[in-house]
Amino acid sequence: MLVAERYEYIVQLVNERGSIRVSELSELCQVTEETIRRDLDRLESLGRLKRSHGGAVSVKEQQAETPYLEREVMHAEEKKRIAQEAVKRIEPHDRVLLDASTTAWYMAAYLPDIPLTVLTNSIKVATELSSKEKIEVISTGGQLAKRSLSYVGPLAERSLDAYHVDKAFLSSKGVHLERGVSESSEQQARVKQKMLGIADQVFLLADASKFGVRAFTHVADLNQIDELITDLRLEEQALTPYREQGLVVTTV
Repeated sequence: MLVAERYEYIVQLVNERGSIRVSELSELCQVTEETIRRDLDRLESLGRLKRSHGGAVSVKEQQAETPYLEREVMHAEEKKRIAQEAVKRIEPHDRVLLDASTTAWYMAAYLPDIPLTVLTNSIKVATELSSKEKIEVISTGGQLAKRSLSYVGPLAERSLDAYHVDKAFLSSKGVHLERGVSESSEQQARVKQKMLGIADQVFLLADASKFGVRAFTHVADLNQIDELITDLRLEEQALTPYREQGLVVTTV
């Protein structure tokens, strides 16, 4: 297991369980306890978890929304592959909703200039699509969330009520078998709940780091998602329980 893979595995375990001991992490990762302690120190400095006596505890539920510029470089290659796969689901004349995730922004970049209507609450997505002449872009408006460069709040929520789309493409902070889809920000969660309600089909775009995470605010149950697109870092065994719930899962 590479160091970066071990980091992600440790964070996933901490988030799933809420807390975990160094001795258990050492056994699961098959490295020394001293190595695990160094890993935990590094992950705490990155804000991914919090050290505790003899182990670590999750900070997911206390985390604020991750700034856009930081999200832009996190797991970028995986997000680009997911975005390219998601674009294949779009056909000419579709009415499409893209959220304010970095994966949706990559989708906007990969979208061909074909007749489409795209509804979004993302400044970055709207800007990316502005040069594509055949794509009509509609922005929700609302209160600007500066960390994510997105529109949220009552105005954004009310504007979504006025529309209906064929396909919605959303990301999230967490994907969990029991918890479902969740977000770190209540405002973002409320907007995404509205998005789910106006779409015929819902596609969840989530790289492997989102799995097992229970973020602060519940967005949706897994049965509200039509297809989950993720990356190949997740082993088939980890995805089986999601498929057993009737969810269509695609890995790229």
